[in-house]
Amino acid sequence: MATALHVCFRWLQCTPRHCWRLQLPVFYSCRHLYHSEETLRKEDVNNERYYQLYQSHIHTGPFQKTLLSVGAAVMALYNPYRHDMVAVLGETTGWQALKNLREKMRNDPEGYKILQERPQIRMSTLDIDHLRELPDGTFGREYLRFLDVNRVSPDTRMPVKFVDDEELAYVIQRYREIHDFMHTLLGMPTNMLGEVAVKWFEAVQTGLPMCILGAVFGSLRLDTRRLQLLSELVPWAVQCGRNAHCILNYFYEKRWELPLEVLREEIGILPLPEVAIKSARKQK
Repeated sequence: MATALHVCFRWLQCTPRHCWRLQLPVFYSCRHLYHSEETLRKEDVNNERYYQLYQSHIHTGPFQKTLLSVGAAVMALYNPYRHDMVAVLGETTGWQALKNLREKMRNDPEGYKILQERPQIRMSTLDIDHLRELPDGTFGREYLRFLDVNRVSPDTRMPVKFVDDEELAYVIQRYREIHDFMHTLLGMPTNMLGEVAVKWFEAVQTGLPMCILGAVFGSLRLDTRRLQLLSELVPWAVQCGRNAHCILNYFYEKRWELPLEVLREEIGILPLPEVAIKSARKQK
């Protein structure tokens, strides 16, 4: 089944040389194999359905999004570490939630500025030497420690493909890029327990179906001991999500020097429970 879904997904990602971003039914897409590239380009220009809204955009219709959603959901449940499938699920099911998040950003001075300036979190945009020189306990230093300890990089975030609105595409891209900030602020590692706890917080904050599914079904993959720990974390994570201001309305890049506790208080993240504090200490 996994192989069939993989083949299906690869078909959905077919290149312009073959069926040009899944704009047409299968029988018509196959016919494109026999068209010259010049003909394809001419047809694409004349058909606004092929208009590429941003560099990585792949236009899909309702049926295609449904097919992608189902396939991505099955694969993500089968293997939660398939970040590509999790990304596709977020893009194909999050339209209304992304619109709500955009409105929150537009109605907040800092959020609106972020929408206008479009900052990106990349290794190329981070001053690693500066972050490493910051005192322990500052947001920037603890974020870099999180990256080092968990061997993760902001460059691994998937580019948005299936959101048919350029501004909403940035909203979900920004959400992905600040995900590791949430791990740092919540004191959660990148293991399954930590990811599920963060997903509960993000589910309340964003309303994204992908976060809700990850929070609920991710819990089912935990053993008895970790479920007991999660039972302490979930009420706290949900309360934090309700209490905190919109996490997309912060220029985190301008707050590196802030003590972590000060930034938590500014956002509205409640004091960490003892189990989270122990987890954070293990990372140091």
